[in-house]
Amino acid sequence: MKHLCIIMKIPIAIVEDNNDIRQALEQIIDMAEGFSLCCSCVNGEEALATIPHMDPKVVLMDINLGGINGIECVKILKESNPTALFMMCTALEEDESIFQALKAGASGYILKKTTPPKLLEAIQELYEGGAPMSSQIARKVVAAFRSQINDADQQPNDRMVSFTMLSKREKEILETLAKGLLYKQIADQLGISKETVKKHVYSIYEKLHVDNRIEAVNKYFGR
Repeated sequence: MKHLCIIMKIPIAIVEDNNDIRQALEQIIDMAEGFSLCCSCVNGEEALATIPHMDPKVVLMDINLGGINGIECVKILKESNPTALFMMCTALEEDESIFQALKAGASGYILKKTTPPKLLEAIQELYEGGAPMSSQIARKVVAAFRSQINDADQQPNDRMVSFTMLSKREKEILETLAKGLLYKQIADQLGISKETVKKHVYSIYEKLHVDNRIEAVNKYFGR
Protein backbone atom coordinates (compact mmCIF):
# COMPACT_ATOMS: atom_id res chain seq x y z
CA MET A 1 0.00 0.00 0.00
CA LYS A 2 1.43 3.36 -0.98
CA HIS A 3 1.47 6.18 1.55
CA LEU A 4 0.67 9.62 0.20
CA CYS A 5 2.97 12.44 1.27
CA ILE A 6 0.91 15.60 1.61
CA ILE A 7 2.99 18.73 1.24
CA MET A 8 1.42 21.72 2.93
CA LYS A 9 1.67 24.86 0.88
CA ILE A 10 2.15 28.30 2.41
CA PRO A 11 -0.91 30.45 1.56
CA ILE A 12 0.12 33.86 0.23
CA ALA A 13 -1.88 37.07 -0.21
CA ILE A 14 -0.79 39.91 -2.49
CA VAL A 15 -1.78 43.57 -2.15
CA GLU A 16 -0.50 45.61 -5.10
CA ASP A 17 -2.21 48.34 -7.16
CA ASN A 18 0.13 48.12 -10.17
CA ASN A 19 -1.43 45.58 -12.53
CA ASP A 20 1.83 44.45 -14.15
CA ILE A 21 3.64 43.98 -10.83
CA ARG A 22 0.65 42.26 -9.23
CA GLN A 23 0.31 39.82 -12.12
CA ALA A 24 4.05 39.12 -12.03
CA LEU A 25 3.87 38.35 -8.30
CA GLU A 26 0.84 36.13 -8.88
CA GLN A 27 2.74 34.18 -11.53
CA ILE A 28 5.79 33.78 -9.28
CA ILE A 29 3.66 32.35 -6.45
CA ASP A 30 1.56 30.13 -8.76
CA MET A 31 4.64 28.58 -10.36
CA ALA A 32 6.57 28.00 -7.12
CA GLU A 33 6.47 24.72 -5.22
CA GLY A 34 5.38 24.96 -1.61
CA PHE A 35 3.34 28.16 -2.06
CA SER A 36 -0.28 28.86 -2.97
CA LEU A 37 -1.99 32.13 -3.84
CA CYS A 38 -5.08 32.54 -1.65
CA CYS A 39 -6.00 36.05 -2.78
CA SER A 40 -4.71 39.05 -4.73
CA CYS A 41 -6.00 42.54 -3.95
CA VAL A 42 -5.73 45.71 -6.02
CA ASN A 43 -5.86 48.16 -3.12
CA GLY A 44 -5.96 48.48 0.67
CA GLU A 45 -9.74 48.65 0.86
CA GLU A 46 -10.10 45.32 -0.96
CA ALA A 47 -7.38 43.82 1.25
CA LEU A 48 -9.21 44.85 4.44
CA ALA A 49 -12.42 43.27 3.15
CA THR A 50 -10.85 40.07 1.80
CA ILE A 51 -7.74 39.03 3.75
CA PRO A 52 -9.37 38.49 7.19
CA HIS A 53 -11.56 35.76 5.62
CA MET A 54 -8.75 34.07 3.66
CA ASP A 55 -6.30 33.57 6.55
CA PRO A 56 -3.00 33.83 4.60
CA LYS A 57 0.22 33.01 6.39
CA VAL A 58 2.24 35.63 4.47
CA VAL A 59 1.04 38.89 2.93
CA LEU A 60 3.09 40.74 0.30
CA MET A 61 2.10 44.36 0.87
CA ASP A 62 2.85 47.38 -1.30
CA ILE A 63 3.30 50.65 0.62
CA ASN A 64 2.09 53.34 -1.76
CA LEU A 65 -1.42 52.11 -2.49
CA GLY A 66 -4.15 54.39 -3.74
CA GLY A 67 -6.52 55.22 -0.88
CA ILE A 68 -5.46 53.61 2.38
CA ASN A 69 -1.71 53.02 2.23
CA GLY A 70 0.06 49.75 2.92
CA ILE A 71 1.35 50.76 6.34
CA GLU A 72 -2.13 51.62 7.64
CA CYS A 73 -3.43 48.44 6.01
CA VAL A 74 -0.89 46.32 7.89
CA LYS A 75 -1.72 48.04 11.18
CA ILE A 76 -5.44 47.23 10.79
CA LEU A 77 -4.97 43.70 9.45
CA LYS A 78 -2.56 42.83 12.28
CA GLU A 79 -5.42 43.33 14.73
CA SER A 80 -7.80 40.97 12.93
CA ASN A 81 -5.09 38.53 11.72
CA PRO A 82 -2.39 38.58 14.43
CA THR A 83 -0.67 35.42 13.13
CA ALA A 84 -0.30 36.75 9.57
CA LEU A 85 3.22 37.77 8.55
CA PHE A 86 3.61 40.91 6.47
CA MET A 87 6.36 41.50 3.93
CA MET A 88 6.53 45.06 2.63
CA CYS A 89 7.32 44.91 -1.08
CA THR A 90 8.17 48.33 -2.42
CA ALA A 91 10.24 50.30 -4.90
CA LEU A 92 11.15 52.85 -2.21
CA GLU A 93 14.03 52.88 0.25
CA GLU A 94 12.81 55.78 2.39
CA ASP A 95 14.00 55.51 6.00
CA GLU A 96 10.77 56.82 7.51
CA SER A 97 8.62 54.37 5.53
CA ILE A 98 10.82 51.48 6.63
CA PHE A 99 10.43 52.23 10.33
CA GLN A 100 6.73 53.05 10.06
CA ALA A 101 6.13 49.70 8.36
CA LEU A 102 8.08 47.77 11.00
CA LYS A 103 6.27 49.63 13.77
CA ALA A 104 2.91 48.83 12.15
CA GLY A 105 3.68 45.12 12.35
CA ALA A 106 5.62 44.19 9.22
CA SER A 107 8.30 41.54 9.72
CA GLY A 108 10.11 41.82 6.39
CA TYR A 109 10.92 44.57 3.90
CA ILE A 110 12.21 43.94 0.38
CA LEU A 111 12.47 45.86 -2.86
CA LYS A 112 10.30 45.11 -5.89
CA LYS A 113 13.40 44.62 -8.02
CA THR A 114 14.27 41.54 -5.92
CA THR A 115 14.64 38.49 -8.18
CA PRO A 116 11.95 35.76 -7.99
CA PRO A 117 14.27 33.19 -6.32
CA LYS A 118 15.32 35.74 -3.67
CA LEU A 119 11.69 36.75 -3.13
CA LEU A 120 10.61 33.14 -2.57
CA GLU A 121 13.57 32.55 -0.28
CA ALA A 122 12.64 35.63 1.75
CA ILE A 123 9.00 34.49 2.03
CA GLN A 124 10.16 31.06 3.23
CA GLU A 125 12.46 32.62 5.82
CA LEU A 126 9.71 34.95 7.02
CA TYR A 127 7.39 31.95 7.41
CA GLU A 128 10.08 30.10 9.40
CA GLY A 129 10.44 32.92 11.91
CA GLY A 130 13.01 35.21 10.30
CA ALA A 131 12.74 38.87 9.37
CA PRO A 132 14.25 39.16 5.89
CA MET A 133 15.27 42.50 4.44
CA SER A 134 17.03 43.22 1.17
CA SER A 135 20.64 44.28 1.61
CA GLN A 136 19.82 47.85 0.54
CA ILE A 137 17.10 48.13 3.19
CA ALA A 138 19.26 46.47 5.84
CA ARG A 139 22.03 49.00 5.26
CA LYS A 140 19.56 51.85 5.76
CA VAL A 141 18.25 50.29 8.98
CA VAL A 142 21.78 49.81 10.29
CA ALA A 143 22.76 53.37 9.32
CA ALA A 144 19.67 54.77 11.06
CA PHE A 145 20.40 52.81 14.24
CA ARG A 146 24.01 54.02 14.26
CA SER A 147 22.89 57.60 13.73
CA GLN A 148 20.54 57.38 16.69
CA ILE A 149 23.33 55.94 18.82
CA ASN A 150 25.53 58.93 18.01
CA ASP A 151 22.72 61.40 18.74
CA ALA A 152 21.37 59.92 21.97
CA ASP A 153 22.76 59.21 25.43
CA GLN A 154 23.75 55.57 25.67
CA GLN A 155 24.04 53.03 28.47
CA PRO A 156 26.97 50.91 27.23
CA ASN A 157 27.31 48.98 30.48
CA ASP A 158 23.76 47.62 30.25
CA ARG A 159 24.30 46.80 26.59
CA MET A 160 27.59 45.03 27.26
CA VAL A 161 26.03 42.89 29.99
CA SER A 162 23.57 41.50 27.43
CA PHE A 163 26.24 40.71 24.86
CA THR A 164 28.67 39.04 27.25
CA MET A 165 26.09 36.25 27.40
CA LEU A 166 26.51 35.49 23.70
CA SER A 167 29.04 32.96 22.43
CA LYS A 168 31.59 33.91 19.78
CA ARG A 169 29.56 32.09 17.11
CA GLU A 170 26.33 33.83 18.22
CA LYS A 171 28.02 37.22 17.95
CA GLU A 172 29.19 36.33 14.43
CA ILE A 173 25.66 35.36 13.44
CA LEU A 174 24.22 38.51 15.00
CA GLU A 175 26.64 40.55 12.87
CA THR A 176 25.36 38.82 9.74
CA LEU A 177 21.73 39.30 10.81
CA ALA A 178 22.45 43.03 11.09
CA LYS A 179 23.60 42.97 7.45
CA GLY A 180 20.25 41.55 6.34
CA LEU A 181 21.55 38.15 5.21
CA LEU A 182 19.13 35.23 4.89
CA TYR A 183 19.69 32.05 6.92
CA LYS A 184 21.04 30.17 3.90
CA GLN A 185 23.49 32.97 3.11
CA ILE A 186 24.67 33.01 6.74
CA ALA A 187 25.12 29.23 6.66
CA ASP A 188 27.17 29.41 3.46
CA GLN A 189 29.30 32.28 4.77
CA LEU A 190 30.09 30.58 8.09
CA GLY A 191 30.35 27.04 6.74
CA ILE A 192 27.56 25.61 8.89
CA SER A 193 24.11 24.18 8.18
CA LYS A 194 20.96 26.26 7.90
CA GLU A 195 19.47 24.36 10.86
CA THR A 196 22.50 25.24 12.99
CA VAL A 197 22.02 28.89 12.08
CA LYS A 198 18.39 28.70 13.20
CA LYS A 199 19.37 27.15 16.55
CA HIS A 200 21.90 29.90 17.16
CA VAL A 201 19.37 32.59 16.19
CA TYR A 202 16.78 31.24 18.64
CA SER A 203 19.48 31.15 21.34
CA ILE A 204 20.36 34.78 20.57
CA TYR A 205 16.72 35.81 20.85
CA GLU A 206 16.39 34.01 24.18
CA LYS A 207 19.55 35.55 25.66
CA LEU A 208 18.72 39.07 24.49
CA HIS A 209 15.05 38.71 25.48
CA VAL A 210 13.80 39.60 21.98
CA ASP A 211 11.32 37.97 19.60
CA ASN A 212 12.72 38.67 16.14
CA ARG A 213 15.61 39.89 14.01
CA ILE A 214 14.52 43.53 14.10
CA GLU A 215 14.53 43.61 17.90
CA ALA A 216 17.87 41.77 18.04
CA VAL A 217 19.53 44.19 15.62
CA ASN A 218 17.89 47.09 17.45
CA LYS A 219 19.41 45.92 20.74
CA TYR A 220 22.74 45.18 19.06
CA PHE A 221 23.07 48.83 18.07
CA GLY A 222 21.91 50.01 21.47
CA ARG A 223 18.64 51.58 20.36
